[in-house]
Amino acid sequence: MSKTVRYEVDLRNLPPLTDAQKAEIKALKALPEEHTDTSDIPPLDSAFWKSAVRNPFYKPTKTSTTVRVDSDVLAWLKSQGKGYQTRMNAILRRAMLAEIERTHNDRK
Repeated sequence: MSKTVRYEVDLRNLPPLTDAQKAEIKALKALPEEHTDTSDIPPLDSAFWKSAVRNPFYKPTKTSTTVRVDSDVLAWLKSQGKGYQTRMNAILRRAMLAEIERTHNDRK
């Protein structure tokens, strides 16, 4: 008999915070930064960022859709072998991330 208890949480429909939880958050917000112990966090120097990767455990959900693509673009994607939809997604993701980074840098 397993003693493991599993819970499922719907992140889009979280239960409201209790009064005790609200009080704890308020008390933590009131603490000055120097009271936060960060001694167990290594510095994020250039060596760290050289080997950093996006969360390797993140797997975005897929959504089925219909997209109208120019015939020559689709032919080019398919000419590279199986996985043309994966390649199309990778191209779009690179463009999305570049746009997000550019927008983020513009706000600085």
